[in-house]
Amino acid sequence: MQYVGFTLRNNLFVAPMAGVTDRPFRILCKRMGAGLAVSEMVTSNSLLYGSAKTRRRADHTGEPGPVAVQIAGADPAMLAEAARYNAERGAQIIDINMGCPAKKICNVMAGSALMQDEALVAHILAAVVRAVPDTPVTLKIRTGWNRVNKNAAAIARIAEDCGVRALAIHGRTRADQYMGEAEYDTIAEVVRQVGIPVIANGDIHSPEKARDVLDHTGADGLMIGRAAQGRPWIFREIEHFLSTGERLPASPLSEIHQICRAHLADIHAFYGAETGVKIARKHIGWYTRGLAGSSAFRRAMNQLCDPDAQGAAIDEFFDRLAEAGGSFNRAIDETTETLRELAA
Repeated sequence: MQYVGFTLRNNLFVAPMAGVTDRPFRILCKRMGAGLAVSEMVTSNSLLYGSAKTRRRADHTGEPGPVAVQIAGADPAMLAEAARYNAERGAQIIDINMGCPAKKICNVMAGSALMQDEALVAHILAAVVRAVPDTPVTLKIRTGWNRVNKNAAAIARIAEDCGVRALAIHGRTRADQYMGEAEYDTIAEVVRQVGIPVIANGDIHSPEKARDVLDHTGADGLMIGRAAQGRPWIFREIEHFLSTGERLPASPLSEIHQICRAHLADIHAFYGAETGVKIARKHIGWYTRGLAGSSAFRRAMNQLCDPDAQGAAIDEFFDRLAEAGGSFNRAIDETTETLRELAA
């Protein structure tokens, strides 16, 4: 796929997710078939550039390109500065967050709250595009602020006029948060109204759903978030299905064990032992959800505070499943409730 000047493996994108899409997860998803992975949000507040948390979020060492960094904020000048800062440090794509529904973001008029002020949106986008003339700027939005005020098409036209090169749309309003089912009619309308690439996002959790969303919206690509948590191989499953019309065989238990173990090691190396153990717990929970004995295993795992102990526990859990003839056969239901559980 050709995307904002880069040749990607395919049109499948990893959605930026706070606390999830760190460097280990992005690299893993790319290895498992994703064409592009966008980083966690990086604040536009220059006072935070020196924090360890921000440095980690902006760390792309060893990550296959193109490197896409997402910035968030509400002040045009600060967002422009943040874009320049990241571009100077290796960001090859600057993505602007106007889709996050979290209260702590929206309360400062950032994230999806910005969709209420189309004039401010135009100022922000123009300022960022001017700030990094040699770096493509993309935008992530929702369908609107609430169901009465769905203005994604208007925002998309503003973005295109300001020089934004591509747009990702989550099929819910800010008021919807992650409740209910994503709708794709608004995304289809945006596709009809702009000439830049549009990436569809929301509730894409199976190869069949991926095909249906592409057919319904006419979008140029798909962005997958919560469904990839504990299931990064979903990208190769979708890639294969879209290319051949056939499903790949279910991943064997031995491969899930290997992927989980390697991901765990990368997390420990990236964050250090103390923080790495804490970060790893949620990923281990996602990898083992639905497997026999996983609830008791997760409770025990959450008490461990040592990387080696975590690794040994993972090995013991999967070895026990293998000896019992277990298989990785978790069903990804198409209901919103299951998607919420995957994100828990």
